Amino acid sequence: MTTMTRSSRTAQIEEWLTVDEVCAELRITRRSFERWCRLGKGPRVKRLAGNGPIRIKRDWLNEWLEGDAA
Repeated sequence: MTTMTRSSRTAQIEEWLTVDEVCAELRITRRSFERWCRLGKGPRVKRLAGNGPIRIKRDWLNEWLEGDAA
């Protein structure tokens, strides 16, 4: 049996992905991802520090994928 510490559970729960990581996982181009976001059809995203890079929480991606499959 594997025991997870609180910090490893928290890190796992709050995993943030880059746009490139999401694109690789979904096997899509960055252009497709950006188009989905522009049309409001992509997963929820957060821009860091106002004009910084975009990140996607693992939970948001999973929720979006599950909602899209239904």
